Amino acid sequence: MWAVFAILSAVFAALTSILAKIGIDGVNSNLATALRTIVVLVMAWGMVFVTGTQNGIVEISKKSWLFLILSGLATGASWLCYFKALQMGDVAKVVPIDKLSVVITLVLAFVFLHEQFTPKSAIGAVLITAGTLVMVL
Repeated sequence: MWAVFAILSAVFAALTSILAKIGIDGVNSNLATALRTIVVLVMAWGMVFVTGTQNGIVEISKKSWLFLILSGLATGASWLCYFKALQMGDVAKVVPIDKLSVVITLVLAFVFLHEQFTPKSAIGAVLITAGTLVMVL
């Protein structure tokens, strides 16, 4: 089931890029990011209440709070940079560079989470990097 959600994530991420590029025409990229974030916030909290999981907030550990906050800050920084890049550049060039996050994530997961970096992972990372270079240059 995780694969279905991962594919849907990729489809929605692709739509995000196209819709955002159209939506930021003539709009400050920071303002556009803030407006998009409000929509995400309402949608996320809506899902919390629809699923009845709002009571779980009191059970979140301090460690989880810290890392969720840090993750949120990283997400915000990513979105601000992404929207600025979309505003300034072509979607066909911005998106492949953004997807280098896959390669960076593999390396960070190996270093900090001690996940395996297999030959398959290495080949995939090289191919993603090569594909990005081909698309951007």
